[in-house]
Amino acid sequence: MSRLLRHTAGERGLAMTPDGWAAIADVCALLQMDRTALAAAVEQNDKARLQVDGDRIRACQGHSAAGMPVTCEALENSWRRVTPQELLWHGTNTAALDAITREGLRPGRRTHVHLAPSRNSHVGRRSAVDVLLGIDPVKLGRPVFEAPNGVLLVRSVPPEAICRVEKADAVH
Repeated sequence: MSRLLRHTAGERGLAMTPDGWAAIADVCALLQMDRTALAAAVEQNDKARLQVDGDRIRACQGHSAAGMPVTCEALENSWRRVTPQELLWHGTNTAALDAITREGLRPGRRTHVHLAPSRNSHVGRRSAVDVLLGIDPVKLGRPVFEAPNGVLLVRSVPPEAICRVEKADAVH
């Protein structure tokens, strides 16, 4: 369900609003599941990625940029704009560090870069990472948004906003 609502709705023909909402009945029909199974999937999602509002459902964040009927603007309008004062964190692998140092963080195939509010956060950070990047929110120069599940999102992170690089092992 998370894959459908984050990545494949367009190719599977699921009607979706620009901020990611789809009718629960349509999702159940596409996935051949009933409402009880859908509710269980939402409840058991380990990253609280799914959000239900009446008869509609969406992924809170993490949408693919291509092939999905969502827009950056509509997603951002559905999230809460925040002004963090502490460092934000992004987990990555060592192989990506050279490119990140030159270009900053880009969303790649996603609409936004995911950030975490703390080094040991369970949201906004991949579980298997080599290094954590400390991001200075003042140097970002762009708005930061918080999805309903607590993930912080930004369209990109310029290289000058990355002020720390730490081994991920040091924070466990």
